[in-house]
Amino acid sequence: MVEKTYLCIDLKSFYASCECVERGLDSLSTNLVVADPSRGQGAICLAVSPSLKKLGVRNRCRLFEIPSNINYITALPRMNLYIEYSATIYGIYLKYISKDDIFVYSIDECFLDVTNYLHLYKKDKFELAKIIIDDIKKTTGIIATAGIGTNLFLAKVALDIMAKHATSNIGYLDEMEFKRSIWHHRPITDIWQVGNGIARRLEKLGLYDLYDVANENEDKLYKEFGVNAQFLIEHSKGIEPCTISQIHNYKPQGKSLSNGQILFKPYSFMDAKIVLKEMVDIQVRDMVGNHLACSAIYLGVGYQDKRSTSGSLVLNETTNSYKKLVDYFIQLYDKKVKKDVPIRQIHIGFGNLVDEDFITYDLFSDVVLEEKEKKIQLTMLDIQKKFGKNSILKGMNYQKKSTQRLRNKLVGGHNAN
Repeated sequence: MVEKTYLCIDLKSFYASCECVERGLDSLSTNLVVADPSRGQGAICLAVSPSLKKLGVRNRCRLFEIPSNINYITALPRMNLYIEYSATIYGIYLKYISKDDIFVYSIDECFLDVTNYLHLYKKDKFELAKIIIDDIKKTTGIIATAGIGTNLFLAKVALDIMAKHATSNIGYLDEMEFKRSIWHHRPITDIWQVGNGIARRLEKLGLYDLYDVANENEDKLYKEFGVNAQFLIEHSKGIEPCTISQIHNYKPQGKSLSNGQILFKPYSFMDAKIVLKEMVDIQVRDMVGNHLACSAIYLGVGYQDKRSTSGSLVLNETTNSYKKLVDYFIQLYDKKVKKDVPIRQIHIGFGNLVDEDFITYDLFSDVVLEEKEKKIQLTMLDIQKKFGKNSILKGMNYQKKSTQRLRNKLVGGHNAN
C-alpha cells in the first residue's frame, strides 16, 4: 500500500498580509492589525502581522491589550477583499491538484492529498510543497507555510508546530518523527483539536503531553471522555484514519442551521429580544428558501460578565413558520435568560431539519395563513437576491436597537469592503 502524503497549507497572518500587500508593505516587518476601531478599544483584532506577534501581541487580542509603546497601523476589515485573495489562491492549488484531492479547512487553510502527484511531477514532497507556496507568494504576495504529513493530523501538527521553526516555512512529520518531536511537546493545547477544556480534564488525570496520553490506560480515558477518547488515543500515537476522499463523501445523518452574533455593545434583556426576533426572522427565511422545516430549536446567550446561558426545546410539531418559531424562541428566552445582566452575544439554532413536505399541522393550525406567510417570505427573498438585503425590510428592522440593517452590509460579521 502506497504511503499517503498530505500538505496542510496556511496563509501567514492572512488578513493582515492582504492589507500589507494592498499597501505595498512588507508583512514581515510592518506592524499592522486588522480591526474596526469604531467599535471601541474593546474591538477584537481579526489578525495581527508577524512582526507584532514577535513583539508578543497575540492574535485575536483586543485593541486595548496592545502595549501603548508599540506603534502600529490599523486596517479596517475588508472581508470581500480577503475572499477574493482566498479564491485566487484556491485557483493556484487547482493548477497542481484536482479539486477531489483538496479540502478547504478555512478561508486561509487548506489540506491537499498529493500522494499521486509526486510521481506525476517527478518531485519529492518538499519540492512540491515549495513550488506551491512559492507560486502563492509570486502571484499574490502572500507568504504561506506548509505542513507535510503521512496523514491529515500529522500534516496539521507539522504546520502548527514544526513549520514555525523552519527557515523554509515547511515542516514534516511521519509517525516516527512525531514520537521524537511532538510526544513531549508542551503545552498540549498547541496540538490540533486539544483545547483548554480538554487540557484541564487531562491534567486532572495527571496527563500533560501526548506521550502521557499514549501511555495512559485506555479504559481510564474512555471513562473521562466517552467515545471522544478514541480521537485522543489515536492522535496521541500519530494516527488519523480519515482521508480527504472520506470527508468529501461524508453525508451527515442530522441537519441543522445556526446563527450567532456578538452585539456591538451591551444590550438589556428587552433590547436583546429585538435582535433575537431579527435573527429568527432571517434564519427562518433561509429555511423557507431552501424548502426546509425544523422540529427543535436552540438558544445561547453570552453576558458581559463572561457567563452564559443556553437552552433547547424539542417542538411537538415540524414547521418553518416564523410566527410559530419566534414564539417558541421567546418562550425559551423568557425562561432561560437573566433579566438583570447585560447581554453581548446571542446564538440560535434550528435542529432536526427535514424537507418542508414533512410539515405537520394540528386542529388549531391556520394552513391558509401559514401559506400566505411563506409566500411573503419567498417574495422578500427574491427581492433581496435581486436588489440587496436592505432593499426590503420589516418594521422591526427600523427599531433603535435593531442590528440587522447594519449586519446586512457585513460579511461574516465584519466590514465587507
